[in-house]
Amino acid sequence: MGEKITIVLLFLVGRVFGQDIPVHDPVMIRQDSEYFVFCTGMGIAVWSSTDRAHWHKESPVFAQPPAWAVQLVPGFRGHIWAPDISLYQGKYCLFYAVSTFGKNNSCIGLAVSSSLHERFVDRGMVLHSIPGRDLWNAIDPNLILDSTGVPWLAFGSFWEGIKLVRLRPDLSGPSDPEQWYTLATRPRAFGLADTLAGDGAIEAPFIFRHAGWYYLFVSFDYCCRGAASNYRVMVGRARQVYGPYVDRDGTPMIAGGGTVVLQGDARWHGVGHNAVCTFDGVDYIIYHGYDATDRGIAKLRIDRLDWDNDDWPHPFVK
Repeated sequence: MGEKITIVLLFLVGRVFGQDIPVHDPVMIRQDSEYFVFCTGMGIAVWSSTDRAHWHKESPVFAQPPAWAVQLVPGFRGHIWAPDISLYQGKYCLFYAVSTFGKNNSCIGLAVSSSLHERFVDRGMVLHSIPGRDLWNAIDPNLILDSTGVPWLAFGSFWEGIKLVRLRPDLSGPSDPEQWYTLATRPRAFGLADTLAGDGAIEAPFIFRHAGWYYLFVSFDYCCRGAASNYRVMVGRARQVYGPYVDRDGTPMIAGGGTVVLQGDARWHGVGHNAVCTFDGVDYIIYHGYDATDRGIAKLRIDRLDWDNDDWPHPFVK
């Protein structure tokens, strides 16, 4: 009897039907006919699917926390945040964030694999923000290639907002000479200590190219409070990857601008930390929402993303 129960439990843990799977900060990619979601979790959580509806939980990317990260970030115990996955120069490149809540002693790391069915090899640290030195936070990475194929990394949370840095061709760190930009900020209360996150609640950048524009998606306000979360997805656009990004009304994102793309409803609260993917010519927005009908658990949401006549994004309306 005990053996049968074990088998059933393993099946239930391994496969969840529909999008009703617990995720936070999801990003999605397809290899051949199989979809993979990477998200915040111990060692980086991974789910796979052949239809984006029936999901199987895979082993985490890291069985043990990267030793360099444990050494550099006090309090880090292997819970890795906000992964970002891209196919770059024939390799799957997985950026990830190492931090502790409310601190900007944070690192962005990189792991690489030739296949999503094979083990990722950790390449170590790409960026490190240090309290008292930096007014930015090295979390929430997103790799974007500009129109000439040059790699850039968007990142940031609170402090002085969303940053962009040009990377070396091998993605191992900032280019030489370094090129840094501020893409988006929200007002920060005057007089705060540099070590405090502040009240300029903006994070989770994702840059997507469409119709000759670069679209900067960000999340405003607060996650991680269950059903009390009030995250929402905002967007601006620019002709160059480094900006200036403006919203639909022409307000610069470095001045707090942003046009609403997604916000919560009666069931799904605090929707945010999105990615945008294209599969078979159709764009999708991937994000998490806190399910108010189920204890405020963060779950996977996938919506088709459409574009209006002025090339501004919005969720598909049936």
